[in-house]
Amino acid sequence: MTEKYKILWEGGRGELVEKKSRFIAQTRPAESEEEALAFIEAVRKQYWDARHHCFAYVIGERNQIQRCSDDGEPSQTAGRPMLDVLLGAEVHNICLVVTRYFGGTLLGTGGLVRAYSGAAQEGLKGSTIVEKCLGVQIAITTDYTGVGKIQYILGQNKIPVLDSQYTDKVVITVMSPFSETERLKSQLTEATGGRAVLEEIPPVYYGMIDGEVLVF
Repeated sequence: MTEKYKILWEGGRGELVEKKSRFIAQTRPAESEEEALAFIEAVRKQYWDARHHCFAYVIGERNQIQRCSDDGEPSQTAGRPMLDVLLGAEVHNICLVVTRYFGGTLLGTGGLVRAYSGAAQEGLKGSTIVEKCLGVQIAITTDYTGVGKIQYILGQNKIPVLDSQYTDKVVITVMSPFSETERLKSQLTEATGGRAVLEEIPPVYYGMIDGEVLVF
């Protein structure tokens, strides 16, 4: 399993105007080629009167599926530059469509490459991208005397807390990055003199948005 990679969490849009040609970029999460193709078709219907609907998509944690199309623009001036933007940003599971309304002035191959690349970047700016990390949930059970030490260690290591329960004992559930789990467990065990009980849940992927933990 890949330890961490970026995905499109929420699609967005951006626009660019070049010599009166309007370029409208839209993104949508896509975990399969079928989802990507359905989004492309939806954009075609949304902007049915536009001349071009160029697209690029990257699917899979290792970019197993990569496709792009110039949709009638000169070869290598639209789809490939858009795909290069996605690959350069290292975003996975994303479909990008750039719709062009022709403004009456030819842009030339260099101008088209710059326009489609720029529109792709504007589309990414309007999107929500999340780093998907491999992590391990750990339920830490302790008595009240150990809470302060545990909270200090969690804060020092910037470990997100998923849940806290205070009864006769304290149970703090955290999400630890996979590669740091053993070190974190050693720190917690040492700090509490072995009194804290640590229960692991099998690895999952998680991400952070506005300080909140997302579990995939």
